[in-house]
Amino acid sequence: MLRTILSCLAATLLASSAWAQSSGSPTLDAIRARGAVTCGVSGTNPGFAFADSRGELRGSEADFCRAVAAAALGDASKVKFVSLTSTNRFTALQSSEIDLLVRTATWSLGRESSLGLLFAGITFYDGTAFMVHNSSGVHSAKELDGATICILPGTTTELAVADYFRRTNMHFTPVLIDNVAELRAAFRNGRCDSYSTDASALASFRSSEGAAAENYVLLPEVISKEPLGPLVRKGDDKWFDIVRWTHFAMLTAEELELTSANVEGSLGSANPDVRRLLGIDGDLGRSMGLDSRWAFNVIRQVGNFAEVWDRTIAPLGVPRGQNQLWTKGGLQYAPPIR
Repeated sequence: MLRTILSCLAATLLASSAWAQSSGSPTLDAIRARGAVTCGVSGTNPGFAFADSRGELRGSEADFCRAVAAAALGDASKVKFVSLTSTNRFTALQSSEIDLLVRTATWSLGRESSLGLLFAGITFYDGTAFMVHNSSGVHSAKELDGATICILPGTTTELAVADYFRRTNMHFTPVLIDNVAELRAAFRNGRCDSYSTDASALASFRSSEGAAAENYVLLPEVISKEPLGPLVRKGDDKWFDIVRWTHFAMLTAEELELTSANVEGSLGSANPDVRRLLGIDGDLGRSMGLDSRWAFNVIRQVGNFAEVWDRTIAPLGVPRGQNQLWTKGGLQYAPPIR
């Protein structure tokens, strides 16, 4: 008995010593020192990051923050959420106020080449759309000539809408308000003829309106490509790898039909892909400075990509569409974990 206790103690001390060593990632080392991942989110977007009745942030973006914490620290609850606006989100990451930005940010050349930031992947394929009041009788974006349109400043929506109206030889007047709640109130109260942002965010807004949702119509046109994903600072390759491969691990888990409910029972699987993903064979986590069970922790504590989608995005009435796995006709594709 004493020998067993001493062996366990020695193993614990060895693990603690290894944990204390530098991971090769300044960001990960800082996270471990403070004991939490600091993650920038909107905090005002149902389905993505929105406080429930107990004040807990729920949504796909909040869950991705938790997934990264599960990978990096072994505990999905070790996240400090920071609510950010569309105008201060990038500076918060640049100044190291946060470790990771997961706030409906569109991947573009201009942003990646000039902000000192890197997009770690595409977690949501989206596009700019328009919403109008049902009473307006408008059924197409082609009927918006001369309209006033509510838009958040500092977003790609500004350019997408301007480009669309230029292409279609129409005119509009932007109403720019740097507060989501105030912007939506302006649209709700008729200050704007239309509200434009990502289609998913419009669906999120309409869903949050309850019985009043029938007062709003989402027009059919999607006028731009808006690939949304998490961002990290340039210069920390290992942290970039951790964030990117957390997303890929969740996709791979869905493809392998591993869920939060069955992953523990899959530790005895003979499938080599499952065994590598769960850290049974090989030691792929070490190359990122992580424990071999990093992906197991993500799946067990947060779930695979489909689980997150079904509990956060599906209730908004947003079809999965392009966000399906590549095996089901979608664009979500994970490189092999081997």
